[in-house]
Amino acid sequence: MNGAESLVATLAANGVDVCFTNPGTSEMHFVAALDRIDGPRCVLGLFEGVVTGAADGYYRMAGKPAATLLHLGPGLGNGLANLHNAKKACSGIVNIVGDHATEHARFESPLKSDLEGIARPVSHWVRTSQRSIDVAADGAQAIAATRDGALGRIATLALPADTAWGPGGDVARTPERAPLRAPETDAVRTCAVLLATLGDRALLLVGAAGVGERAAPLAAAIARKTGCRVMAEFYSPRTPGGRGRTRIERLPYTIDAAIDKLKGAECLVLAGAPEPIGFFAYPGKPSQLKPTDCALQTLCNARDDVPSALQALADELGATAAVPSAATPVGLDALRRAPTLDAELIGHALVALLPEQAVVVDEAVTSGRAFGNRFAAAAPHDWLPIMGGAIGFGLPAALGAAIGAPGRPVLALEGDGSAMYTLQALWSIAREALPVVVVVFANRAYRILQGELKSVGATVGGPKATQMLTLNNPTLDWVALAKGHGVPGASVQTAEAFIREAQRAFASKGPYLIEALV
Repeated sequence: MNGAESLVATLAANGVDVCFTNPGTSEMHFVAALDRIDGPRCVLGLFEGVVTGAADGYYRMAGKPAATLLHLGPGLGNGLANLHNAKKACSGIVNIVGDHATEHARFESPLKSDLEGIARPVSHWVRTSQRSIDVAADGAQAIAATRDGALGRIATLALPADTAWGPGGDVARTPERAPLRAPETDAVRTCAVLLATLGDRALLLVGAAGVGERAAPLAAAIARKTGCRVMAEFYSPRTPGGRGRTRIERLPYTIDAAIDKLKGAECLVLAGAPEPIGFFAYPGKPSQLKPTDCALQTLCNARDDVPSALQALADELGATAAVPSAATPVGLDALRRAPTLDAELIGHALVALLPEQAVVVDEAVTSGRAFGNRFAAAAPHDWLPIMGGAIGFGLPAALGAAIGAPGRPVLALEGDGSAMYTLQALWSIAREALPVVVVVFANRAYRILQGELKSVGATVGGPKATQMLTLNNPTLDWVALAKGHGVPGASVQTAEAFIREAQRAFASKGPYLIEALV
């Protein structure tokens, strides 16, 4: 085997089953190895941001890392925004980035770059293979580096072309994953006393692992037993939702609303969550959202076994989980009679129509910000929001989620501005014949930025600023864009038409795009 073949075999031996690819010249031996070795499934993306966003969505559903195949520093640079999102989501990814052959790298060629320097801000582990004989071992260490307790991490392995074509070593295996750290008895007892003593003057703030099917009922039971308040971070990489599942209220996105929710709290008990900090700075408003005299007490860290820590806390308090009551969706007949189509109506319609065990990828930004609470009445599903705030996540993540959860329908909620960043993902979705329904909220504006203008106290009165915040002249034709990428679709501007097309889209069990003019 050459170095590239030894790496492909090592990926396969360690459970890396998918490789999202956008290769170039330096990766051709790896491409050939993927063809010769019985290893990962290859999914081509037409832009590196599609590749990295798909790897994020895949990890969130599959619970294990995919590989990406990228071309040199510029190719890696094209994928940085969604690697930033993946890092904030704690998604495990193995980036394999081809580089110039070792001897060629000393020359100032057009594509020469500081590959490791580009990788470090969005990677927890970075290495350049120095010898072809070491490539397999380097690959195994990269896979191992994607694990940190309960969290996923990003590993980037640079593969100079000569280490890919040179003689490779034996297939390497990663060590067994270490067990998660158990809850500390002292921390459990301290938190139990604080919550029981302070009641509603305490708030239990849970992180990503605290909103799962095992953990969320425990957090709610602790709140019932002690009278404390319980909330979740606004963003969580994967939140189970729908009828029969406990939903923890999220800390609001906006500064004023979040501060109001935390008002009166004398102590925040953190269960896998960091101290709450605002998304942005605003004139005259704090960055820290908790009251200034509010104490912080850690039950457990995000890398620990958060569900077990909540179980221990519930046991200490004598709290017992209960099955939540099920909400009822709004009837379709009432929705069809609505005089206008808006984001609120679309949300109600999707709640009524969502298939069982769907995966909802949320990059609707302004239009979908209030959907989380409403979807408690939908069929059981998983909710995947953008984590790092770098837009262009939704369509690639839908691609990766559909591959990471085969057979499950995927609904992608997209703003028209954010969808334009990585619309090439539609082509990959069509090529793989994935059951992804895309709803584009076509308000023909960067509506989120129009809202931010008010929040920072700025005003727009002239044509220059107005043109930077609107998406018309010319308007985007999403049905044509989808068709050009191989995805059928329809444009709707009435409630009845939206319901009809959503029913058709879910029934098709294939790719479909609905442009909703709102």
